[in-house]
Amino acid sequence: MITASIVLYYPNKPMLITLLDCVKQSDCIDRLWVIDNAPTPENVWVKTYLPNIEYIESKNVGYGHAHNIAMQKAVQVGSTYHVVLNPDIEFASDVLPQLATYMDAHTDAGWVMPKVLYPNGELQYLCKKLPSPMNLFLRRFLPAWNWVKKMDDEFELRFTGYNKEMNVPFLSGCFMFLRVSTIEKHSLFFDQRFFMYCEDLDLSRRFHLVSKTMFYPGVSIVHNHERASYKSKKLLLCHVKSVCKYFTKYGWLFDSQRKKINSTLFNNIQ
Repeated sequence: MITASIVLYYPNKPMLITLLDCVKQSDCIDRLWVIDNAPTPENVWVKTYLPNIEYIESKNVGYGHAHNIAMQKAVQVGSTYHVVLNPDIEFASDVLPQLATYMDAHTDAGWVMPKVLYPNGELQYLCKKLPSPMNLFLRRFLPAWNWVKKMDDEFELRFTGYNKEMNVPFLSGCFMFLRVSTIEKHSLFFDQRFFMYCEDLDLSRRFHLVSKTMFYPGVSIVHNHERASYKSKKLLLCHVKSVCKYFTKYGWLFDSQRKKINSTLFNNIQ
């Protein structure tokens, strides 16, 4: 059984329809939970767009918290895999079956992410080492500085070429193909202290401690990434707050676990 979830907050309707059509064409998702964090009469059409949709109205509890509702349901119904989907994702009909086949063959993997592309075909660099405060703050506020760019390129593992399988501690939350038994055994749900941003970093790190978190370039998806926090001061503030919560949780300058995980990563991929 494969289940999936989408969290809505005043969604872009054409993008959402594109995603729902991808789900329909793939024909392998048994249940799709759509959690609407801002329900309006305009979203009623979602309830009946696909026969396997369960539409859930919610107050705005945040991105991770809303997906937790579906992930807990996935555990309850005995799903094998659960897919966390951003509303701005597109994928071909063979992507989910290929990822399921990959996970069937790699039982030590708890999470797999395919290659992610922009709509124009350009690669998105979404495999990362665990960040230091410098990685997250300097890339946001001093991106034009040459030495910051070099540091950022290493942070995003660009030297790997993104053409081989890698066990990476920080995978993007835009498309998460997860093993439900790993979620259940280790209680790997989103930390609800992160309202928005860094929730994928935190969850990926915790998955990586108990299973492999794999990048698999054998299939690809499209992510219509808008980088909203670069356009909104409100979202930028939310992003900064989440980054601060992350480093308060794991350590700002002193994080021995981060050092060990990153050292193992670079030894394995170089």
